[in-house]
Formats: sequence, structure tokens, C-alpha cells
Amino acid sequence: MRTSRLAEANTGAAKPSEVVAHYLEAIYYIRAEGEVVRSARLADWLGVSRPTVTAALRRMTRDGMVRLSSKKEIELRPQGETAAAAIVRRHRIIERWLTDALDLDWVTADTEAERLETALSDQLANKLYESLGKPQTCPHGNPIPGSSTMRADELRLSALQGGEMATITRISEVAQREAPPLLQYLHDRGLRPGQRIVVEEVDQVARTMRLRAARSLTLSIETASKLSVVRAARRKSRRAAAPR
Repeated sequence: MRTSRLAEANTGAAKPSEVVAHYLEAIYYIRAEGEVVRSARLADWLGVSRPTVTAALRRMTRDGMVRLSSKKEIELRPQGETAAAAIVRRHRIIERWLTDALDLDWVTADTEAERLETALSDQLANKLYESLGKPQTCPHGNPIPGSSTMRADELRLSALQGGEMATITRISEVAQREAPPLLQYLHDRGLRPGQRIVVEEVDQVARTMRLRAARSLTLSIETASKLSVVRAARRKSRRAAAPR
């Protein structure tokens, strides 16, 4: 495993305020899911007005955290990128600790990690990370910045067709933050990272998928789009050549 530059960062560096931290974290998550980050999207995510977002972005631009592109898209500058990655790293390490060591459920762990992420120092987070055995992902399968990255062969569960097999790798961070009941729904039905699934049927009219995992269940295509998977390798035929 490559050495984490975050783990070696100067822990004496000033942290962003709690408000700025929430903005940086939201931008990081939205971008990680392939979405374009704009003011309206941030306002919806954070549950604040657009003028509030505009004022916050103005300050963050002044402080060198973000920039606005010619298309009005919000981009992290190097300083903001480093700060955002550190926040997400602390959050996911705390989640790992709360679920693995304290046996909290997914939803509670995510909520508590959001409260603790700005209070925990990077130094303490790294010690906690080491004590947990240096996990590569959060409980929902998302990579811990500085320790791992998203798999290049991932695709959305909703992209699979009937008869295909795959393994769940992660649950969208967007889904976690915008629909906590969905996170609990997936957990309760065994749709977790590492779970192998078979797509039994895709109904394009009803926009649903029938799966077989720990049990058979039906998901909407919208819900399936919140899960990332890797396709199972196709087995090669072992039939012997017919004698001549």
C-alpha cells in the first residue's frame, strides 16, 4: 500500500471552520459520484438557501478553497482538495471505528461520524486508523482518502441486465446523506459491500430489477443506481472437444 500523504501531513495546519468543512465535504462527495457541482445542488444537499451558498462560496473563493469555472461549476483548488480529503478521511475512519469496534448500525455511525469529524485531529484519526488494522474503505465500501481509491471496473447496479452476476462494492455517499432510510433499507436486506448478487429480471416498463442476493427482492432502477458493483468474471467452457 502506498504511503498516505494525508497521514504524513503537518497536523499543525489550521482546520477549516465547521461550516466550511461541511461545504468542502459536500463538494467532494457530489463530485465523487460523477455529478456536476453547482450552487443549486449544494443548497439542496446542505438544506440552505441559494443566497447562503453564494455567500459561503464567495468566502471560500477568497480563501483559496474553491473556484468557479466558466460554466459556473464549483471546483476545489489544491488547498480545498487537501482539506476536503482530510475531512472525508476522518469521517470514514470514525464510521469504521463505530461499526467495527462499537457495533453501531450504519445510519447511526454515519450520523455520529458527521458530528465528530471536525473535532477529531488528523493525528488521532491516523492512530485510530492504525488500531483498526488500516481498513481500505468505510463500512459502505467507499474508499478512505489517502489509503485507497475507487475501483476502475465499477459500474452501477442499474446498468446490469438479466442473468448477470456481480459483487456489490459500495453504496453511493449521495444516497447516504440524502436518504438515510435508504441506507437502512439496503443494510436490512443484506445489500452490503462484498455481497454477491444475480440479476434475475429487469423490467424496463416498471423500472424495477429483481435480484437474488441473501434473498430475492425487487429494487427500483433509481435505488439500484445508488449501488456500485463489479461484474463476475465469466467462466470459460470446460467441454472437451468432440472426438473425431
